[in-house]
Amino acid sequence: MATKQPILVTGGAGFIGSHLVERLLAAGQSVVVIDDLSTGSRENLRAFATHPRLRIIESKISNCGELAALVAESEYVYHLAAAVGVDLVVKSAIHVIETNLHETEVLLEAAAPHGVPVLVASTSEVYGKSQKPGFSEEDDLLIGPPHQSRWSYACSKLMDEFLALAFTKERGLPVTIVRLFNTVGPRQTGRYGMVLPRFIAAAKAGTPLKVFGDGQQSRCFCYVGDTVESLVRLQNSPAARGEIFNIGGTEEITILDLAKRVIETLGSQSPIEFVPYAQAYAPGFDDMRRRKPLTEKLTRVTGFTPATSLREIIQRTAAA
Repeated sequence: MATKQPILVTGGAGFIGSHLVERLLAAGQSVVVIDDLSTGSRENLRAFATHPRLRIIESKISNCGELAALVAESEYVYHLAAAVGVDLVVKSAIHVIETNLHETEVLLEAAAPHGVPVLVASTSEVYGKSQKPGFSEEDDLLIGPPHQSRWSYACSKLMDEFLALAFTKERGLPVTIVRLFNTVGPRQTGRYGMVLPRFIAAAKAGTPLKVFGDGQQSRCFCYVGDTVESLVRLQNSPAARGEIFNIGGTEEITILDLAKRVIETLGSQSPIEFVPYAQAYAPGFDDMRRRKPLTEKLTRVTGFTPATSLREIIQRTAAA
């Protein structure tokens, strides 16, 4: 029987990446992870680190001497490696821009000669300051001004999208782009500003849940298992090549109500504390008031729609 080609996952030691690796191994695939562990962690892979079908390479993509050979022999590439988190974006904009642009370019150059399908993870941040009630993949994008460093992340990921689609058009590289909306679940850290793990940790400790701004900004949270299911289905869908897909939940909630929901779900006595954006991040910090994905395109191509309820997400994440 022919041996299956391995699947390459960049950023495989990260929050989403580790769940994807676990899913692929469970499906009988061999997986190679490239991760420099700058925001990922070996702890995320601890439960299956000695798996005979898993190889972990600690390296930046651009510093990996085996990259060309690894990509050439891969069935698919999932490119999840990126600088992530609002805190990191605000404090280390140069690192964010260079990482997101250069590493993607190196990976696409390696994949192009062999036509290896690449799924590129982008972000809902690319929708910028749009006021639309729901974001569609075909929408115009409204990015904030360059002196607001948070938009540098959005622009770097948007350039990844442009570059990936240019490789599709000019070199025939099969590329699929996904825009991820607030994926949450076990293994996510609050270290880089992620709101749900911060709230859950505070509620468990009985300390204040810190809500930034007035708390009326709204988001839709997607369980990591639903995100991974979407990634796998899209990578296995020829109709997804050369296309962009939103991946996210559609249950909208304000951040203030999220804090209340976490307190209620966990039976916590924690208070809620409001923190001005200028204190939480930097003076003049610019935020999106609303961010809701339209996911009909994902459903149409894959037959799957993320549907794990927010209450269940909170319970699963808190229990991990």
